[in-house]
Amino acid sequence: MPLPTYLQPPLIMPVSLLQQLGVLLLMALPIACMSWTVTHEEVFREPREYCKQQSQRARSVAKRKFFYLFTCEYCFSHYITALVLFLSRFQFLYLGWRGYLMAEFSLVFVANIYMSLFNRLRLEIKHENVVIAAEQAVAPAPSEIPKRDQPGAQKMG
Repeated sequence: MPLPTYLQPPLIMPVSLLQQLGVLLLMALPIACMSWTVTHEEVFREPREYCKQQSQRARSVAKRKFFYLFTCEYCFSHYITALVLFLSRFQFLYLGWRGYLMAEFSLVFVANIYMSLFNRLRLEIKHENVVIAAEQAVAPAPSEIPKRDQPGAQKMG
């Protein structure tokens, strides 16, 4: 009698590891993009505020958790990844359910790295803009700079 499928040794993917890693890194980009857009960008602000309100005020725990997933990029990225895997049938390292499981968690991991890097980049840009604005507020206007030793200017004295 053969072993049940879940007890059989996993079958290794017939594709090179380098190619699988390349696909993994590329597939994580749209996952990160969709997760970030829904959970942070202005275009989804109103639905996100509604979901945040429902996640805090709903009576049932299941309803609170359901609405919370639309406010958390990490949580939402799991669902986006599952949708992408359903549409693409991408499997990572192994064939079958093990490959889907490895792909799910690997894609979520890489997508969240991308989102963290993007968030860090945005913070650095905002910081630079604040520094520039502060320097411009302190620096005198060009009309206030005294004109000295300019060519064609007469020296007093």
